[in-house]
Amino acid sequence: MNNQTRFNLSESDVPKFWYNILADMPVPPAPVLNPQTLEPVTPDFLSVLFPMELIMQEVSSDRFIEIPDEVRDIYKLYRPTPLLRARRLEKMLGTPAHIYYKHEGTSPVGSHKANTSIPQAFFNKAAGTKALTTETGAGQWGAALALACNFFDIDLEVYMVKVSYNQKPYRRYMMETFGAQVFASPTDRTMYGRSVLAADPENNGSLGIAISEAVEVAATSGGAKKYSLGSVLNHVLLHQSVIGEEALKQMDMAGEYPDVVLGCVGGGSNFGGIAYPFLRQNLREGQRARIVAVEPTATPSLTKGMYTFDYGDTAKMAPIVKMHTLGHDFMPAPIHAGGLRYHGMAPSVSALYDAGLIEAVAVPQLATFQAAVMFAQAEGTIPAPESAHAIRAAIDEALDAKEKGEKRVILFNLSGRGDFDMPSYQSYLSGKLEDYEYPEEAIRKSMANLPKVATPA
Repeated sequence: MNNQTRFNLSESDVPKFWYNILADMPVPPAPVLNPQTLEPVTPDFLSVLFPMELIMQEVSSDRFIEIPDEVRDIYKLYRPTPLLRARRLEKMLGTPAHIYYKHEGTSPVGSHKANTSIPQAFFNKAAGTKALTTETGAGQWGAALALACNFFDIDLEVYMVKVSYNQKPYRRYMMETFGAQVFASPTDRTMYGRSVLAADPENNGSLGIAISEAVEVAATSGGAKKYSLGSVLNHVLLHQSVIGEEALKQMDMAGEYPDVVLGCVGGGSNFGGIAYPFLRQNLREGQRARIVAVEPTATPSLTKGMYTFDYGDTAKMAPIVKMHTLGHDFMPAPIHAGGLRYHGMAPSVSALYDAGLIEAVAVPQLATFQAAVMFAQAEGTIPAPESAHAIRAAIDEALDAKEKGEKRVILFNLSGRGDFDMPSYQSYLSGKLEDYEYPEEAIRKSMANLPKVATPA
């Protein structure tokens, strides 16, 4: 039995290729549609928002896509990230399970988001892009893109969901340190933002609204600005596959293979990053790891949403995709896991869940923070509230193994540190947080506003 706690790869082990799940999906995602015509999008439509190289990655059927040397060189600032066995947590739980976690919080911005912000900035720079716009929820994505834009000398405007803008000011300061402009969304800078504020001056914002503002700015810039997205689309999940590719090697170093692979899920990026390379092993190599997405009960897009076509944003400007959705006009509760408040889910994650190839569970806010504190006290790292959802599920798996007297190998993605989330922890520790379960009636109401897309014969 391997007695190590930490499993480190060398710099030469930074992956040379991204893995594309579309090459191995038994049921591929449905076509992406133009929000005006409801017809499949064309490269010309997407080119208003994205450089052509990212568009080609979005639709590629190649199993592996080479990572440019310039991107790998920046990856080497923090990759490969460590895999650790949570021995102290295992002891705290008294479980026979072996718990491993991939620590993406060791990146310069403290989360997995740099894995895609760096290549997105690189490909934009190569295409001549001078400025980008984006949205951010908890601020992890905004910070990661601000870092990457700084490296490639690209201007950046960030539309940050207002409730997170106020709850998490230090992530805003991080973005500004890297040179980005940050605005609390909804703003008065866009037509859509002004319309939202006119209807509700106290609107706390949502990722759907912030996406609408960022897309509007890019789409009306006459080509001066492009748009960058931190989750949901295939090219984003593609870039995140470096997480799972490294973890496969590190689990081999540990002499074990996971029975279950867990990741928190909001739009799908860190989940796809850890899960898709292991899912490939299920689909192609006969492995049988359970793959489980963990979402909040406040935003239960997989466990309660409908699998259907919906707009990617609230203003109906972004492309329409088939996904598990709570409705594009979904207004989330102001839970502290700001990165998990999106109304929909990545099309690839949605298709895999619909096909029964992955599982999903929803966990409440208080139990999630309880798990985060347990993990921090045992392992010494304070996790981001988003990542704590995966920790909650890992603890539940370990306790289930204890009850059944089973050895179970559990792997989860610690997608980010919680250094800048301490007000959330203070709210939990002082008893101010409450559980919230998104009501079924609100979901049914949202479904009435879905786009009227004809189902193919």
